[in-house]
Amino acid sequence: MNETITVTLKLFAVYQEALGTGEKVLSLPLGTTAGEVRDRLITEHPTLAPWRELTRFGINLQFAEADTPLQNQDELVLIPPVSGG
Repeated sequence: MNETITVTLKLFAVYQEALGTGEKVLSLPLGTTAGEVRDRLITEHPTLAPWRELTRFGINLQFAEADTPLQNQDELVLIPPVSGG
């Protein structure tokens, strides 16, 4: 049996621009990591490739590493570098 989880993906800056939305609900295989979600988005939207190594992750309002497995009902935030001024 292939278990799936549901994750809410929050998008900002370049990710929001590329996908045309600030939020997506994803159905993912159990064991999917934050980095795998980022990589999937980059595969679907190759213009995001320059941000691969610069993106940070937040899971349920806590910073997380790319290899952190996601759990059902998690909120994943992809955090690109922000320039201020």
